[in-house]
Amino acid sequence: MNDRKPDLIVGVDFGMTATGVSYANLSIGSNSVRWIQKWPGRSQANENKVPTILVYPNHQPNPSSWGFLSETRSEQNAPDKDYKDWFKTFLDPARLRQKQAEDPHYSPSSIDEVERWYEDYHRSLYKHIEFKLSSELSGAPWHSASVEFIFSVPTTWSPQVVDKYRSIVQRSGFASCRNHTLTIGLTEAEAAAVHTSLEASGIFKEKDTLLVCDAGGGTTDLSVLSVSDTQTNALTLRQLDVVFGATIGSAAIDYDFESYARSQLDIAQLSSPLPMPPEQIAWEMMKSKDFQNTKCEHGSLDDAPIFSVPIPKLDPAYTNLTVGIECGEMKFARGDLQRLFDKQVQKLVGLIDSQLRSMQRKLPDQQVNGGGHPNAAKIQVRVAPDPQLAVCKGLVGDRLRRFKAGKPVLNSRCCRASYGMLCKEVYNKNNPLQAGRPTAKDPMNGKLYVVGSIDWFIKKGKPITSDEPITHGFHRKISPGDPRRAFPTSIVESHADEAFLPHHMGGGGVHILCEIESDLSTADESKFKEKNKRFWSLGKHYFKVDYDVKVLIGPADVRFELWFNGQKLSRDRPIKVEWTQATATELPAEEVVGIVELEEGGALTKTPIAEVGHGMVGLKVE
Repeated sequence: MNDRKPDLIVGVDFGMTATGVSYANLSIGSNSVRWIQKWPGRSQANENKVPTILVYPNHQPNPSSWGFLSETRSEQNAPDKDYKDWFKTFLDPARLRQKQAEDPHYSPSSIDEVERWYEDYHRSLYKHIEFKLSSELSGAPWHSASVEFIFSVPTTWSPQVVDKYRSIVQRSGFASCRNHTLTIGLTEAEAAAVHTSLEASGIFKEKDTLLVCDAGGGTTDLSVLSVSDTQTNALTLRQLDVVFGATIGSAAIDYDFESYARSQLDIAQLSSPLPMPPEQIAWEMMKSKDFQNTKCEHGSLDDAPIFSVPIPKLDPAYTNLTVGIECGEMKFARGDLQRLFDKQVQKLVGLIDSQLRSMQRKLPDQQVNGGGHPNAAKIQVRVAPDPQLAVCKGLVGDRLRRFKAGKPVLNSRCCRASYGMLCKEVYNKNNPLQAGRPTAKDPMNGKLYVVGSIDWFIKKGKPITSDEPITHGFHRKISPGDPRRAFPTSIVESHADEAFLPHHMGGGGVHILCEIESDLSTADESKFKEKNKRFWSLGKHYFKVDYDVKVLIGPADVRFELWFNGQKLSRDRPIKVEWTQATATELPAEEVVGIVELEEGGALTKTPIAEVGHGMVGLKVE
């Protein structure tokens, strides 16, 4: 992302239950953050978000409706249509497999099906964004204007899932115009924290510690941050610990209510036939305004001890007191709903406790507890301004802040995992770490190397400045006449603590994250260094190629740039990346030919880097 001001900045928060879109129209000289409130199906009302819903006619590839248009009774209850919602978390293959095992009948059949829903929803979303915002631009039409699209992602997503999401969004139409760009910006937790710091900077003091919690529809993310520069107009946040995330959210309350209602309806069905299958009735009850309004108002002062939800298409005279059905409605005690909330709150409290314990281990002087410890911190709970819009507004606000102050709000992160590159290193019989390891002789220089070693260039928990890439120097040997100019490198990942990082692939706790391919076909070959070209040279004649791979780890993704002779070789995708789910195995020698060599005098510079989180509720630790 360059520093040239665009005409329009658009932030997109794709959510489990609803999606928000904010924007700043710089083409008219405005730096204010606004958001789309008019959506198809709600043109007469202001809605901060649009439901993340699609409806497909049976056996048809294209949806018949999306968003609010899918919430009409004709779309929801049509027997020849299929209603799709709550599919956000299923882009993660691990989460999809878990859901398929728990509920095979109501789970997506494949990741391809989930990707199709994603693409169809984002395509409809893009068309509406274009329709609403193109008329607000000044000086250039939509297709030639400079537009930046910035998307948030959950903290729980791996780089592979983030990369897949980016590809889907691009196929949906975002950044399809020449001057449009697409960026995965902050994670949801980061964006909410940034929004709070920009909108309510007065509540913070220098060196305050924040635990930011973003409790959404499907996922909850946590991040611990330190506040600085409060006396200036450029308040800065610094991440103190690795981010935490879990599948905790309001959608789980809906799901548990639906399951409970269905169990009661199954019992009722045994004594008297119901007008529809119990699973269909339970789903419609959960989607009804009666339940949704009751859920959203839970905890208010005027809560009634009993609430009821009408049973669709049931005779108003129908009564079955055994399962709480009276006059065509199912009655529930307030405690029944409280238990559904308690289940999610208990998970959330456990997640927060884990984050606080982790912070205490890293920062022992900053105790956080409820006892009488002399260093015990005072905890305040604050709700972010505009909590529904905190994420999408934070995305745009952070970008505007870069233009205003020349730096982001969040200037350093802590990495959730360690990243390294597979390499070969010169064999040293006195090195106990190389004992019993496979070796290979380099035909070019005759040296013996140990293969399958790991050079860790990013270590878990270490902070890094947001905009500084990690540079790795490589050198390759090419025989005269060898046409190869594309060189593979394996990137590995481990979630082990730094003290337990393995030295090689056989050490356990490490897996291959992706394979990158550095293509030097456009490099100036006159810059290659010729070795052993004299007839009296004992070694084999070859060309030595020196180049750099720059690793850029964003809030939730990993990107790579290829540099040769001080110049970036490609403006677009400089390095081909093949993401993999490979497990940790010892690699044979032939699989690591051509990977970065670590020789005396050629050691690579290692710098820590990061990933991170976001939030709607902040625990302020003083």
